[in-house]
Amino acid sequence: MSQSTPTPAEQLQQAALALASVQKALDYSLADLKERSQQADGKISAALLDQHQLVSYDLALSCAEATGARFALDYAKRARAAGGGSTSELSLEERFALLFAAEALQAIRNRLSARPTDFGLNEQWLGATVDYPAVRQFCLSQLPAARVAELGQLMRAENGVTGAYLLDDHHEMMRETFRRVAEEVVMPLAEEIHRHDLDIPDAILEQIKDLGCFGISIPERFGGIQSDEQEDNLGMIVVTEELTRGSLGAAGSLITRPEILSKALLKGGTEQQQMKWLPQLASGDRLCAVAVTEPNYGSDVANMRLKATKTEGGWLLNGAKTWCTFGGKAGVLLILARTNPDISLGHRGLSMFLLEKPVYPGHAFEFTQDGGGKLTGKAIATIGYRGMHSFDLFFDNVFVPDENMLGGPKGEGKGFYFTMAGFAGGRIQTAARAVGLMQAAYEKALSYAQERMVFGYPIGDYQLTQIKLARMAAYLAIGRQFTYSVGRLMDKGEGDMEASMVKFFTCKTAEWVTREALQIHGGMGYAEEVPVSRYFIDARVLSIFEGAEETLALKVIARSLVDNAKTKAEVEN
Repeated sequence: MSQSTPTPAEQLQQAALALASVQKALDYSLADLKERSQQADGKISAALLDQHQLVSYDLALSCAEATGARFALDYAKRARAAGGGSTSELSLEERFALLFAAEALQAIRNRLSARPTDFGLNEQWLGATVDYPAVRQFCLSQLPAARVAELGQLMRAENGVTGAYLLDDHHEMMRETFRRVAEEVVMPLAEEIHRHDLDIPDAILEQIKDLGCFGISIPERFGGIQSDEQEDNLGMIVVTEELTRGSLGAAGSLITRPEILSKALLKGGTEQQQMKWLPQLASGDRLCAVAVTEPNYGSDVANMRLKATKTEGGWLLNGAKTWCTFGGKAGVLLILARTNPDISLGHRGLSMFLLEKPVYPGHAFEFTQDGGGKLTGKAIATIGYRGMHSFDLFFDNVFVPDENMLGGPKGEGKGFYFTMAGFAGGRIQTAARAVGLMQAAYEKALSYAQERMVFGYPIGDYQLTQIKLARMAAYLAIGRQFTYSVGRLMDKGEGDMEASMVKFFTCKTAEWVTREALQIHGGMGYAEEVPVSRYFIDARVLSIFEGAEETLALKVIARSLVDNAKTKAEVEN
């Protein structure tokens, strides 16, 4: 190595300093946005904040990228400590971290520099932060084509491996177990399920059930496999990632709904409700679905209209829900309904119910209760995410007994909070699904690049393909470690904001990675018989469900960042 070339440790330090400089610009922009969104009493006005939606979106994305870069640098250091190796040569993990950090910082610089006044910045602020010489120099040193292509050449020898996973023995064993399930049970069936829009076969469901997968987020005292002492979000993430590598629709999403329902029950369920439902969920004897989204209101939970009217011994549900995934095969539905007809109460008028129903295979069902109530469901034809089927549901005087209101009488009006408890886990799990899809797509792209000959050479010999592979591998590796790190935070009772960020970021990234994998396949990538076409189609749904990208960015991430932003004076000091 040339004497003038910085050591790996020095390059990581340069990255950290550049990241701190750019973060200062983001902090100042958030402070400026906070000022513009405050009412006279100092509280944030949602209406005022909505006047700056593009800035809010860009800041949410930029802060997610910056957070991912910080986790990337930490990953590189931990991998170095675990693996040793030459202190003068960059490890694979360090290469990933440096490329990711440089691209993230360059993307943030481009956004802020294109419209500085929108972000409350001027030339002086830009010069002292995003355009600071050390920031420019770091990006210039990491992004030359030859450097990125060199990483792509290295990846061709790695056989699909994208850096150390850095899991403990317990979680590594879980990963290996479910990787085998994905390869031996799921992959042989995945294409037929997708192409013919079939139900998930029992061969997959029984295997998942036998391994205790449905109880992965349920404490042992209720028959699950999670410790009674603390959550194991990391275990759930690892399992989800590997099953999704086999198929998003036929395996990777099977534990999403049990995850949401179990967290809602643990958050707000009565002791009797927990004792009744959690063991059934853990064993897989009772499959479940979640009915929250409505046709006219999407993710706008506060405006939900499905009515729950009090009647003798319970409640009558009337109205419609949509995008109720697995609604046919589920034996219990978790339903968010309006128990107080006063719409002005918003989310405070909502409650959650558990509705028991028979299991129905196929794309349509009709369930008539003894008292005359009727629930009908029809699967929505979708371009991907097949196997589970997402249903439109119509409720006509459907009766739910009092004991099935989540939380009992004290749970009335608290449905929104129970929903949020469930969906926090759903978001981090969706990030894991994105990582699993990226891994599957990357493996196929790498293999095809080695085999496909164009103009006398494998396409992997060409610089542009090498750069594609390098960037795909880096974003996949860092997306994985971003997700793992947030999972560890959540296991300590932290990380709700980071869970939203990593969901937002990895789902956008999965769309791009699967697109690149399809592109590397050329015309064959557009054929249904090739798995990358399924990966590409499936990835598109990730930025929509478990919190649509725009809602997540504007109403969750940006709002929280603004609420907790420093003042301009604090940032300047």
